[in-house]
Amino acid sequence: MSHIASVAALSLIFSTCAAPAQQPNPPNPEARQGRQQAQTPADENGEKPTPIPPEKSSVTHHTMTLGGKQLAYTATAGTLLVRDQEDKPNGSIFYVAYTLDGAEAKSRPVSFLYNGGPGSATLWLHMGSFSPVRIQTDSPKATAGPPFNLVENQDSLLDKTDLVFIDAPLTGYSRAVGKGTAKDFAGVDQDLHAFDRFITRYITVNQRWNSPKFLIGESYGTTRSAALADLLGGDGVQLNGVVLISSILNYNIENPGSDMPYIGNLPSYAAASWYFNKIQNKPKSLPDWVQQAREFAAGPYATALFAGHNLSDAELDSVAKQVSHFTGLSVDYVKEANLRISPTRFRKEVLRDERLTLGRYDMRFEGEDADAAGENPTYDASDSGISGAFISALHDYLQRELKYETTDSYNPSANTIGEWDWHHRPTSGGFGRGGQQTAPYVAGDLAGAIRKNPHLKVFSANGYFDLATPFFITEYDLAHMQLPNELRGNVQFGYYPSGHMIYLNVEALHKLKADLEGFISSAVK
Repeated sequence: MSHIASVAALSLIFSTCAAPAQQPNPPNPEARQGRQQAQTPADENGEKPTPIPPEKSSVTHHTMTLGGKQLAYTATAGTLLVRDQEDKPNGSIFYVAYTLDGAEAKSRPVSFLYNGGPGSATLWLHMGSFSPVRIQTDSPKATAGPPFNLVENQDSLLDKTDLVFIDAPLTGYSRAVGKGTAKDFAGVDQDLHAFDRFITRYITVNQRWNSPKFLIGESYGTTRSAALADLLGGDGVQLNGVVLISSILNYNIENPGSDMPYIGNLPSYAAASWYFNKIQNKPKSLPDWVQQAREFAAGPYATALFAGHNLSDAELDSVAKQVSHFTGLSVDYVKEANLRISPTRFRKEVLRDERLTLGRYDMRFEGEDADAAGENPTYDASDSGISGAFISALHDYLQRELKYETTDSYNPSANTIGEWDWHHRPTSGGFGRGGQQTAPYVAGDLAGAIRKNPHLKVFSANGYFDLATPFFITEYDLAHMQLPNELRGNVQFGYYPSGHMIYLNVEALHKLKADLEGFISSAVK
């Protein structure tokens, strides 16, 4: 049974249930450090609006050797203004663009990249994935230093596409200006409209309307991309492709009474148990092992959870043994949890005998709590192990290499998660009472974009060890877009032995780069 078939089986089991849902997870690794700078309120309180700064940029010229070829490129670190519905500037958005010298704009692709949070700057993708430079880390161990080491990135996508890394409003050096306030940007649709206006402004200023265009978002950035693809299309900005890295497309899944999170997480637990040798008769192939877990999760496991307390003792014993087989947890522990293992419990329990915990964003990372008997890990080792390196490297790089000068402080996070407006009005209508959702379900928006633009291609990149946005739930969401047969091939998948930030495993980054090279070439054709 293929993983698509297992997802289809899961759909049949839940066809009589309420729609599965996904609730906001804690902020992604991108949205944790830094403090939001206070924004001057609009003059509704008698105060003056924030001064509107001029658009500015620092332009530097560089060379690199990539794939055996020397490339000359221009780096532009700067800001562009975005405007409100009254066509008045209300935001100054910071970006760093890398453009290949001598390339024709009409044939040269341009890709827009961003992290998520929501409320995160794009330093993670910028410093770790496809830009001309990349920070070296000790992943999956905590990175030593400083000094940290930036190297020429042999997995950069600059040989295939120009790259524009965008800091979301209120993050990085992006700011609310004029009468703009944090409230104008801290929400699903507010954020979408800001990115829509920035991208439109960028391609206008840089004469890139006729260039092939791609969106590359990570984590909540995939939530943004799925809806932004349709929003941009409505504005006449036709995209060639959308790359979803570690996706979350439905923020309703953890509503009380839903068993979908337990089913969706189990194949990821199986991947971690394989990695840490917690299973008997370990198969050589991780993908084959994960496929077995998919089939069990969508079949006997989902059926058992569907039965609820009506499950017989014999069935409980049988399914608990299989859950134990795939997760490395004891049968007794599985039964005590009523077959339902939460991510925090799994991260604490699976290596409890070694007094170790697992990371949430990347389960390859190991942490150690002072209290080994506790219920949940006290920190996420996959966050603390890299944050200092990425933040320090970004500051040094902007100042030393890109010559960007400012008196502002760089905000890795806007710290707006607590004030975020989760309401979403789907770009193609429907999927909510009165056309509005209380939490975003954006796979429907992406489906609308594909139906309107049948040439739009989508690539879903997934880390096996990601417990923040599990791959099996992404498969489910993308398999439920109700696309006609002739458009289902527009959606492709890639899987990597890494976590939420796939590029922390350099070998996984090599494969991801190769996959995206092929994807971009195919989407442009």
